[in-house]
Amino acid sequence: MTQLSPARKPGDRPASDNGKTLYGGTSSRRITVRDIAAAKERGEKWPMLTAYDAMTASVFDEAGIPVLLVGDSMGNCHLGYESTVPVTMDEITLLSAAVVRGTTRALVVGDLPFGSYQEGPVQALRSATRLVKEAGVGAVKLEGGERSAHQVELLVSSGIPVMAHVGLTPQSVNAFGGYPVQGRGEEAAQQLLRDAKAVQDAGAFAVVLEAVPAELAAEVTRSLHIPTVGIGAGLECDAQVLVWTDMAGMTAGRVPKFVKKYLEMRQLLGDAAKEFAEEVVAGDFPAAAHTFH
Repeated sequence: MTQLSPARKPGDRPASDNGKTLYGGTSSRRITVRDIAAAKERGEKWPMLTAYDAMTASVFDEAGIPVLLVGDSMGNCHLGYESTVPVTMDEITLLSAAVVRGTTRALVVGDLPFGSYQEGPVQALRSATRLVKEAGVGAVKLEGGERSAHQVELLVSSGIPVMAHVGLTPQSVNAFGGYPVQGRGEEAAQQLLRDAKAVQDAGAFAVVLEAVPAELAAEVTRSLHIPTVGIGAGLECDAQVLVWTDMAGMTAGRVPKFVKKYLEMRQLLGDAAKEFAEEVVAGDFPAAAHTFH
């Protein structure tokens, strides 16, 4: 007789499955989309962070983060733009390649920036192929539900795994007039559910839900057989993602409501810079231990 596994309690981590869990697993090979699908079947939750350079990516890789997104959020937090819209394919490709070089285990997902796939499936394939061939990413991400389903379908049929992104899609900031919560109201909720199912049917291996009411995100998660990745979408999503500079407290000023700061890195780095400067001005650095003779 088959013995049933004991029910997991809230907060419990899933069984190790012979070291195959995404976070905390012992395998040293690259995470793949098959591993992502298996985690959904196990009911395993997993973390995702953004990364934009080899050194930071190596830290997250060593910490066991299974999926790293080279997001067009680099525009805001890395390149000094006011939004993600100006980010180019050249910039995404350059930084994606750096993240790939800095990691050995994480699945690296490269974002397709605004203007690199909206013309249609052929343009999307050209852009995604560049990220795979030049940067070495294991998957790409693009925004949009029903409107992007044909792009997703062609990429997947061409051998390129796709992570979709619905709800608040930052590349549409000018159309939205800001960054409002999406899916409020019956009509908007039904459209979001259709968007999520459209990208699933087109072959996406996962879908990001951004700035979506928790109850709706939970319904979408229950309705899909692919994992949902929440960012401001409540606890019931299969995975959670944050922009690393928000998570680590590097971002200046106001951050979105859904951000939790796990470190005050901006203050720590500033304090270190001041201490260095004061030692230089006082003539205390370099000391004998830092000097050649």
